[in-house]
Amino acid sequence: MAGEKQSLGNHVRAGALPIRSLLIFLLFLLSTVAFLDRTNISIAGVSLAQEYGLTKVQLGFVFSAFLIGYAGFQIPGGWLAVRLGPRKVLTLGVLWWGAFTALTALVSPAASHALLLLILVRVGLGVGESVVYPAGNQFVARWIPIQERGKANGWIFAGVGAGAGLSPPLLTAIGTSYGWRASFWFCAALGLLVGLIWFVAARDRPEDHPRVSSEELAHIRAGLRQASSATRAEIPWRRIFLNREVWALTASYFTFGYVIWIFFSWFFIYLSEVRGLNLKTSALYSMLPFIAMTVGCLLGGVINDAVVKRYGLRAGRCGLPVIALLLTAVFLVFGSMAQSAGAATVILAGGAGAIYLAQSAYWSVTADFAGSHAGVVSGVMNMGCQIGGAITASLTPWIAAQFGWTSAFFAAAALAVIGALAWLVVDPKRTLADSLGDESPVTRDLNCLTE
Repeated sequence: MAGEKQSLGNHVRAGALPIRSLLIFLLFLLSTVAFLDRTNISIAGVSLAQEYGLTKVQLGFVFSAFLIGYAGFQIPGGWLAVRLGPRKVLTLGVLWWGAFTALTALVSPAASHALLLLILVRVGLGVGESVVYPAGNQFVARWIPIQERGKANGWIFAGVGAGAGLSPPLLTAIGTSYGWRASFWFCAALGLLVGLIWFVAARDRPEDHPRVSSEELAHIRAGLRQASSATRAEIPWRRIFLNREVWALTASYFTFGYVIWIFFSWFFIYLSEVRGLNLKTSALYSMLPFIAMTVGCLLGGVINDAVVKRYGLRAGRCGLPVIALLLTAVFLVFGSMAQSAGAATVILAGGAGAIYLAQSAYWSVTADFAGSHAGVVSGVMNMGCQIGGAITASLTPWIAAQFGWTSAFFAAAALAVIGALAWLVVDPKRTLADSLGDESPVTRDLNCLTE
């Protein structure tokens, strides 16, 4: 065993990728598959609506059903990640959402309650996918040193842009050749494959992984703020829900979700119906925001870690998202006012890329701050994001209908500014244990009794 460890250590020193980097890449793949599975319904939407006889309003119910399940189970998903570990929870999540992806294709148009069945299946899909990022953040808190978390989260969330960007060309090609149901079978099978690889390759803690060298383990331990083995402590629910960092991050991530779901839900329609672009002959335009998201996410992670290393946690974790969200507001304002359709698309896509510069900071700071409870805290924060997305799904078209699309983008820009300001009260140097000072004596006594 000692000889094996020494050999692995020599490989690491010779330039082989560390095990933690390979596992982060697997999380990137899981993130990509998750977004393929959640956006395939929009690609198949026209064909599905025709086959099931759905109106646009009814199809909207099917679209929104996913977010109900996804937002509602963020906190339970985080709790499961803390209790069972990210390896098991992510594997079970992939099996669950793969099954519900396949079930979408099995709902018969002749069923007496076909619409209700589709809605329930999409809620189930949201429940399964709700564990992805809280469990991923629990993994980051246990495996990734503080100074590397920006890049790690940059890679994980680059899967959002990659999955959303691959959906239109890949799933359209499959649907055109084999029918819309084939795209759901494909997504389900791909998810099960990646999930199986994750289960075989991953472990909950670096200490448990047989291929982690002694050098890598020492490097990981030196960069963790809290002991990664502290996984069975009682979850301090009151402390979490009374904490200013949790509320500030959740409020800011709410604004983040509001902005990004404009691109996920309405950008295609905006380009087609408002800007008059033929997306079949101008496919690059429809993919630009998601390409920008991927690049922004990776770049943001690198910048985050570089600024942390040079100027400290507050500058890296908080300074970057403030700038990114303010820059997003500028892009949204000027993009919505651009006269040329091409210029508007490029500038608005710049806004999508700019806001994703901040993505890794949200998840890195929760891992820094919450330690062994990172899954729960990030689940609370991500619930805010999904609520923002659910609101924009209905509020954005209403604002556009009443006041015009420029006003809809102005409203999103205003929220981005509010999201930037919320970061000013976040102190990434504090830990969840430090937040006892935020509580009243009564609350502290209650926490002492329940923990």
